[in-house]
Amino acid sequence: MDELRIDLKRGEVSIVEQGQSHTVGIGTADAFEAISKAWLRSGWDTKYVYSFTWLGRPIIQLPEDLLRLQEVIFTIKPDLIVETGVAHGGGLIFYASLCRMLGKGRVVGVDIEIRPHNRKAIEEHLLSSYITLVEGSSIAPAIVEQVSGQIRPGETILVTLDSAHDKAHVLAELEAYAPLVSVGSYVVAMDGIMEEVVGAPRTKPDWTWNNPRQATIEFLRTHSEFALVEPPPLFNEGDVRRRVTYWPDAFLKRIR
Repeated sequence: MDELRIDLKRGEVSIVEQGQSHTVGIGTADAFEAISKAWLRSGWDTKYVYSFTWLGRPIIQLPEDLLRLQEVIFTIKPDLIVETGVAHGGGLIFYASLCRMLGKGRVVGVDIEIRPHNRKAIEEHLLSSYITLVEGSSIAPAIVEQVSGQIRPGETILVTLDSAHDKAHVLAELEAYAPLVSVGSYVVAMDGIMEEVVGAPRTKPDWTWNNPRQATIEFLRTHSEFALVEPPPLFNEGDVRRRVTYWPDAFLKRIR
């Protein structure tokens, strides 16, 4: 999409792509997808995702992504959720709160550096009993082994990858953590939007290929036990066809 023109009075959206323009009603799925794409780019530039907390801890995620992930967690009801990339701890608290509401589950958070003030806030949080922190490189064999040691026989495991987002690192994380994922569950490689916002603030030219989405594509070429499966919405009475997301092609489901 090269250009977008919105006429609220007429209820029309004109979309220009590769020099060709077509106009659709603002209430159509095509219009929603085009407006959402522009909104995502604007949100990136304005750091929209840096404005939320979950139960007191900053959580740098698109709210739409969190709600969709909540649906997956509710459906799968994992015994253990592994998150690489802790930052302020909001993601860990989000998962822990779902575990508490579901009456099962616990969380392991892995980060190469857990800053003292973040560690203190997480360890003093009312949901801290659900959380185990592991400090070290997420792809270091000793750290992967430490995480694996948290798993009990027969448990359902879900993994989310949100640490370093370069292709090589995410691919290494997929190789390390995908084997832990239970059949029917997912490994989620976040922030594939990177390739869609090249040229925006805080981006790099190589993001066109050096990103989590390209890591998942390469991983799937040699791992037939996983498939790119978009989790179906648990409720949809509208016309929206696709998620509004920072995580395109993120959900890799273990099918065998």
